Amino acid sequence: MHSATDSQASKPFTSRNVLRVLLVTGALLLVPAVSMLLGGGFDWGPGDFVAAAILLAATGLALELARATLRSRTSRLAVAGAIVLALLTLWAELAVGIFH
Repeated sequence: MHSATDSQASKPFTSRNVLRVLLVTGALLLVPAVSMLLGGGFDWGPGDFVAAAILLAATGLALELARATLRSRTSRLAVAGAIVLALLTLWAELAVGIFH
């Protein structure tokens, strides 16, 4: 017998999942935006927000794909860790150039 989560597990990019990723991305981008308005430590231009939005949304969608396609908890955690590590590495490279 299949549960509701089993049927949703085979469809990683439902409109609900994509909307959730986009809402979380938008919410995370509010942090630097509000900080800039309040005179905080962020000094981002429009290109920085676009790059961050692309990175965060792509990471969220990759995590959704991994969640939907991988069966075991161990493989989900391993792949999720690799995805997040890739995000952090790329973010650090774009921010300060760790590979230069």
